[in-house]
Amino acid sequence: MSFKTITVGNDAGVAVVTFNRPDKMNAMNPQFHEDMTAVLDQLRYDDAVRVLVLTGAGAAFCAGMDLKEIFHDLKDQPAAYDRIIRMATEWRGRTLRYYPKPTIAMVNGYCFGGAFSIIEACDIAIAADEATFGLSEINFDGFPGGSVSKSLANALHPRDALFYAMTGRRFGGQRAAEIKLVNFAVPLAQLREETFAVAREIAMKDPHSLRAAKDAYRFSLEMSWEASMDYTAAKEVELHAAQDVSWKEGGVSDFVEGKYKPGLGGREKEKK
Repeated sequence: MSFKTITVGNDAGVAVVTFNRPDKMNAMNPQFHEDMTAVLDQLRYDDAVRVLVLTGAGAAFCAGMDLKEIFHDLKDQPAAYDRIIRMATEWRGRTLRYYPKPTIAMVNGYCFGGAFSIIEACDIAIAADEATFGLSEINFDGFPGGSVSKSLANALHPRDALFYAMTGRRFGGQRAAEIKLVNFAVPLAQLREETFAVAREIAMKDPHSLRAAKDAYRFSLEMSWEASMDYTAAKEVELHAAQDVSWKEGGVSDFVEGKYKPGLGGREKEKK
């Protein structure tokens, strides 16, 4: 795949999508949003890809929106501006959030503004201790609008979300882990190794089960108890139909026969 603002690699089923505007701290310009929309669509149907890892080139993960190319250059082009904003909101919101494959944000450096929506929409986020996070909009008389406000509401406790949104203060990877914006943080030198350990572990799981787990969680968030019970029951039927051998016939039978113990190992070891 060839794109102007990102690069894509595949390492044993783990696709690495790298934001590649290092001279602009990987800020998201119009071309970036077009490239991300296209690459997520292509990788969705690539059977060789089991897990996606999103990261940034150079010293930044992503510095948020490119203020000049989007908010300044398009200020007198309402149609072009609306098109890009809709695209930016769609891929970071609905597309990435409900992506059929597991997604991991590998936060290697600066992460600001609109990049918070990328992290929140990914299933898992792992940061470098040295990464720097911030919501700087308040510092130029703005606020974290668009998808960022919703992402803050989804990902953070109100005290933390409002504190950082209203002060514009920066914080590091360890603090991001403390407030659960990311799962955990490690030294930058270990970031790739730790992230790929998680990615490869997940890549060994049944892809249909992974998608069912994601859908059950994401959609149940907005459902009543009764609706969630009905939805997950329907997902079980869908999962059985998608699998060559259903989890009840395969996984449960293996447990009964003593081939593995839940919590002490997975069926992927039996499949090798």
